[in-house]
Amino acid sequence: MTPICICCEKEMLVLGTSLAARLLSGDVLLLYGELGAGKTVLTRGIARGMNISEPILSPTFTLFHRYEGEPPLHHFDLYRLCGGQSFDEAGLSEHIGGDAVSIIEWPERCINALPAKHLKIYIQYGEEESRTVTIVPHGGFREIPL
Repeated sequence: MTPICICCEKEMLVLGTSLAARLLSGDVLLLYGELGAGKTVLTRGIARGMNISEPILSPTFTLFHRYEGEPPLHHFDLYRLCGGQSFDEAGLSEHIGGDAVSIIEWPERCINALPAKHLKIYIQYGEEESRTVTIVPHGGFREIPL
């Protein structure tokens, strides 16, 4: 997919809202990007597009949050998953897929535990406040036109 240039936080939220309209129960999104790149902001936009009114916070210290919606949203932040603790040992595997949309920040920390069918979203810093977002279907995940 062609990279999308995002100039500000508002545009990242709009992208998330647009993406949410194309998501289905069981979809798994893997968000890649450096600290502060906008992964949680994109997740807020997706939640907004799913009519979730709760504030979306980074689950860095809890690893996982569930937000009620249609479908529900499971938000993972695996930044602190380390020290030999695996995704499965943390009890997180049971929350992937099913009836929810799953968004996973820092998926590289458990890549072997994730389903082959997922949507990779790369967020890279650009000039000043801009970001470049690239969305890549993987393992038979459908194309997501935006």
